[in-house]
Amino acid sequence: MDSLNKINRQLSTTQVIALGFISAILIGAVVLSLPVSSADGSFTPFIDSLFTSTTSVCVTGLVVVTTATHWSLFGKVVILILIQLGGLGIISFTTGIMMVIGRRITLRDRMILEDALNLDTLKGLVRFLQRIFKGTFMVESIGAVCYSLVFIPQYGIIKGVWFSIFHSVSAFCNAGIDILGENSLVPYASNPWINIVTMGLIITGGIGFLVWWDITNNIKKMAQHEYTPKMAVKKLHIHSKIVIITTLCLVFGGALLIFALEFNNPETIGNLSFFEKIQASLFQSVVLRTAGFMTFSQAGMHGTSIIVCLFLMFIGGSSISTSGGIKTTTFSVLFLSTRATIKGSPHLVVFNKTIPHKTVQKALAVTVVSFTALIIATFMLHLFEGGSLLDATFETTSAVATVGLSRDFTASMGIAGKIIITFCMYLGRIGPISMVIFFNRQQQGSRYFSYPHEDITVG
Repeated sequence: MDSLNKINRQLSTTQVIALGFISAILIGAVVLSLPVSSADGSFTPFIDSLFTSTTSVCVTGLVVVTTATHWSLFGKVVILILIQLGGLGIISFTTGIMMVIGRRITLRDRMILEDALNLDTLKGLVRFLQRIFKGTFMVESIGAVCYSLVFIPQYGIIKGVWFSIFHSVSAFCNAGIDILGENSLVPYASNPWINIVTMGLIITGGIGFLVWWDITNNIKKMAQHEYTPKMAVKKLHIHSKIVIITTLCLVFGGALLIFALEFNNPETIGNLSFFEKIQASLFQSVVLRTAGFMTFSQAGMHGTSIIVCLFLMFIGGSSISTSGGIKTTTFSVLFLSTRATIKGSPHLVVFNKTIPHKTVQKALAVTVVSFTALIIATFMLHLFEGGSLLDATFETTSAVATVGLSRDFTASMGIAGKIIITFCMYLGRIGPISMVIFFNRQQQGSRYFSYPHEDITVG
């Protein structure tokens, strides 16, 4: 035990988080490979178990075997637990267990938790975690009740309740894994209730916990007549404003483009009614934020629509949420910084607040590293698996952004392709920057030097 504690102290917080996810994935893979986890009572090939465990912990949604038919009830429960673990974060979940059993949360634990939640302060960290747990289980419970209104009449009480709980957790955690069959939510493409509930859970999980509390706190102020509606909007933190505005623009902008591009496509939404086309387009735009449910075939989409999908998937959801991608705030900071540069402004000012230069640098680093990883992964996947380059790009983007949508490419991949996508999913969940830091052995005490300045010409 002492040796383990010594190793733990030698690791950086980022390394602890990365190893925590690896440990959960490997344990899940071993359990899923056992006969008790499969429907037919046979051993599942370890590569398939590893892939399934990774897609669950990393809340991606790509699968190489049909979840509904391949896994037993025990296997599905294991997958559900892994999804919940991944959605909340391994470190957050572990810390929560420590709180329940009454173990003291040390300064080291708090520092790891701060890094896991991507926060910049230790103040109120444990209380923040408690609110995350309470909020998560409350939203998932409401989602399960809403799903049950459809699933119980269709499947009976026991199966209906189980389906409701599983899909509520999967949707909120932006996993996109379903146990309905091979066609995901395609049978419910015309069901507005299932569409609304699913989109609501995905967006709630994807906007981030910080935005939750900011909105709810301001609503409480309005209820107590301390704020007017106009004041409540004005008092929102700049992070919340950027997330909300960017999310609305991406969701409705993406839906409009998909609606226009796929309007007459019989392989997607062409045969649906006008209202159903709007519904399906909006659903597609929402799930591209890193939740892999679908109500129509992705393989049948036009190439131009796929480009829109790639763009939305790469951005993903918001910081400190259950979603992946480079995050809406990262995209917004880069976009606004570019606009400020074009206008000749020396500073990035948003809502009368100056965004620090280090934030712009971090946003640029996240985007460049993510895009580089995506290019390399696409090259490797196309090299080993062949097929369409567009399909390979779609699959790797879906994996790196932890979306989970597929153009029927994943299920046909060989061992090499599965390994590549598995690594992409892991990279997307912990973050490419975290992966770089993981392998960086430079200690915090290392000296940094300042060198003379000399400008270069760009552009």
